[in-house]
Amino acid sequence: MNKLPQKHQDIINIFLEKGTIQSSDVHAEITKMGGDTSLVTVKRALSEMVTAGVLATTGSGRSTSYNITALGRISADIDAKKYCSSEPDQRLGLDRFNFDLISSLPFDLFTADELKILNDATTEYFKRTKDLPATIQQKELARLIIELSWKSSKMEGNTYTLLDTEKLILENKEALGHSKQEAQMILNHKDAFNYIHQNVAQFKTITRKNLEELHAILVKDLSVGLGLRSKPVGVTGSKYLPLDNIHQIAEAVESLEMAVPRMLTPYAKALVALLGISYIQPFEDGNKRTSRLMANALLLSHGLAPLSYRSVDESEYREAVLVFYELNSIIPLKNIFIGQYTFAAQNYAAK
Repeated sequence: MNKLPQKHQDIINIFLEKGTIQSSDVHAEITKMGGDTSLVTVKRALSEMVTAGVLATTGSGRSTSYNITALGRISADIDAKKYCSSEPDQRLGLDRFNFDLISSLPFDLFTADELKILNDATTEYFKRTKDLPATIQQKELARLIIELSWKSSKMEGNTYTLLDTEKLILENKEALGHSKQEAQMILNHKDAFNYIHQNVAQFKTITRKNLEELHAILVKDLSVGLGLRSKPVGVTGSKYLPLDNIHQIAEAVESLEMAVPRMLTPYAKALVALLGISYIQPFEDGNKRTSRLMANALLLSHGLAPLSYRSVDESEYREAVLVFYELNSIIPLKNIFIGQYTFAAQNYAAK
């Protein structure tokens, strides 16, 4: 996946706001923003973007109009914090599921520079974890599980501290003043990661079976229905409404099953899982937890470093997810993924 030039990014932002428009309208918008660009230059840029697949045309001759494609949305470099600072109903994003989105994800989600960062981090991870004594490996694995269980639960509103989580997992001591459900959520994360760790061969890709099994572990004893949901769900703070038809949900999961094996690298497979499960919302609750653990399952199955998400800012993560829901841009969450993978490779020795 190539990074779009800034002039193309500026034009994409116009299409995200305006929808289908003609070249003269694009020129007018650029001029309004203070740009000193001729109509001929704008037309040339639009032609380049059509060739790249980020724009499509309708009509011909003077009646030619342009609109953004799914690939154009995927490639849009969005300031997530700025976008989410507006009230949901005032944002310019989509409010419905984009059926073209998952199948349009490029096989190479990362640029050459991004892939180098990830591969360099993996090389460092391999050096750090080579020939470690079994006792150290076990301690490192326990530390990763504690920090992942704490942070992933915290992202869902869990109020356990990291120290509370450590005591719960290592000593089975529940923290005072917290609900049983909070403790259960954390313990479910531990069990889910252990299940993945002990059954890595089952997670070379996503299947409906391993997806539902992982979800079932994560929501055990939390009064959450199992299997694909048959009722509508909403997303707090977003205009996006996920699919509400179980047959369409099943088709979307199937599309995700097909998309993951097409990805050229394990990093891309994991990122697609992180994005796709959150977007489809196949279950009545626990979708983002499942997406984070499934991403780890794919990384572990390919011998790579799992993520704890320990250093991620919860608001930044939420904003990145909302941008994917509403604008379909992968860029904010991809940047978080790269940062968290690099952090994991430098700070853990768990295999």
